[in-house]
Amino acid sequence: MIWILAIALVCSSIAMLLVVGSADRHAHWSADHDLSGPQKMHVKVVPRVGGIGILAGLIGGSAAAAWMHGGLARDLVMMLACTVPAFGSGIWEDFTKAISPRRRMVALALSGLLGVLLLGGQITHTGWESFDGLLASHGLMWLGAVGAIFAVTGVANSVNIIDGMNGLASMCAMMVSAALAYIAWRVGDDLVFALALATLGATLGFFLWNYPRGLVFLGDGGAYLLGFMLAELGILLTARHPHVSMLTPLLLVAYPVFETLFTMYRRRFIHKRSMTQPDGSHLHTLIYRRLKQGPFDESGVRGSTRGNSGTSPYLWLLNAVAVIPATIWWDNTPALALSLAVFVLAYLDVYWRIVRFRSPRWMGARREQPQPAESFNKS
Repeated sequence: MIWILAIALVCSSIAMLLVVGSADRHAHWSADHDLSGPQKMHVKVVPRVGGIGILAGLIGGSAAAAWMHGGLARDLVMMLACTVPAFGSGIWEDFTKAISPRRRMVALALSGLLGVLLLGGQITHTGWESFDGLLASHGLMWLGAVGAIFAVTGVANSVNIIDGMNGLASMCAMMVSAALAYIAWRVGDDLVFALALATLGATLGFFLWNYPRGLVFLGDGGAYLLGFMLAELGILLTARHPHVSMLTPLLLVAYPVFETLFTMYRRRFIHKRSMTQPDGSHLHTLIYRRLKQGPFDESGVRGSTRGNSGTSPYLWLLNAVAVIPATIWWDNTPALALSLAVFVLAYLDVYWRIVRFRSPRWMGARREQPQPAESFNKS
């Protein structure tokens, strides 16, 4: 099975080499020229079509898996077919900047629906007996399908939300992919194991070009593709193996999902804005601003590569607070519930400390100077 990861890595790396090597030729349509947005943390024009490398790696890894395990070929092809709406809408937005958020959400939902129809990827149990009885009844089986579509859409969008710093979303995705591969190996699921390894290898091939120098970005296509794969593999794992707790895939993606939910709450109820209006108050953005005052970037240049890349490891550590317990206690719902609560408290504690200019010492953010309260509310 190591060949699946290796081939996915090679295919993704080669695709990224071609994209980065020819960046000057296609920059007019593939690069991110807008450096002025509140979530823009870079200072140079960079291709945002990293999804091409992710897709190339997935195709290569899936082909290797099909060659090694012929019985998986159909399901591997079906999984790739499911990714078309999600990846297609995202990469088209990367090229044209003309696809509305609503249409992209519809495309993500369509990918989730294809996962239900082609692979049986729907929610079959929750751990609550009364609700599980409803999911099992013939008249209400559609609830599991709707739940799966909603989960795929939400997770894919949440991965796009955290795609703000070099290596942040891709490393988090690799951590989740590795955990999914391990759990699938434990339960003997060759399909999920192979696809998780392919996702891991494909993402690593992109990561090598994205971190730390930021030579290429994921873009919407890459973020949606990764988000779909992580969500769909988690759903398939629980649908095919009822003893795998439903909290396992939820805890694995707790960081991007909670970041999204907290962002919606913050924008609507604290800042009194539209929940879809971009701002600069994501956790990764706030950490970046604190690090600009510390050892990572003494120059204080907005969007410096060093400060950008220096932010990501702190969020990798936070992501590990959720991923590691999910990997250990994948069949222990009470332990997973407690771990989820610990993660939420850890996230809120870090966010609250940074907002109050009391950053944890492990962040190394020295020389913090309090600013007027309205500066946060208007960021």
